[in-house]
Amino acid sequence: METEGQFSPSTAAVARDRYESLGSTAQVVVKEVAKAMGLDKAEYRERVTGEVVETARDVLFAESLAVTVGSREEFDAWRDETDHEVEVIGADNVDNVVWHAPDFAETAVAATYQSERDAAVGTLRRQAFGRIYSEVV
Repeated sequence: METEGQFSPSTAAVARDRYESLGSTAQVVVKEVAKAMGLDKAEYRERVTGEVVETARDVLFAESLAVTVGSREEFDAWRDETDHEVEVIGADNVDNVVWHAPDFAETAVAATYQSERDAAVGTLRRQAFGRIYSEVV
């Protein structure tokens, strides 16, 4: 079992603070991407909306989440011990699981995978944001 990522908020307030702190970073990322795409000032004003910057902030937040990666057996042992209600995404008959269970939440999210670890981690982080953090931040 191992952890990938660095951010695991202990409280909803810590999650909110982190999300808020990413606002200016998201704006810079979007601006630089727009510049790399060759958007002129008029196109930038037309196409780069608050929703675009918010999406970038959501992704920056989600991609920093710490997730646990382990075998099905390790996940099942953890699940037997946790108080979290666990939402599992994916097939039951695969060997590996990635999961995220913030201390402050009653819900944890897990994604199963056979061989595509990076895809499972990315999917899990997006699902964790949507199912746990979107209501918090």
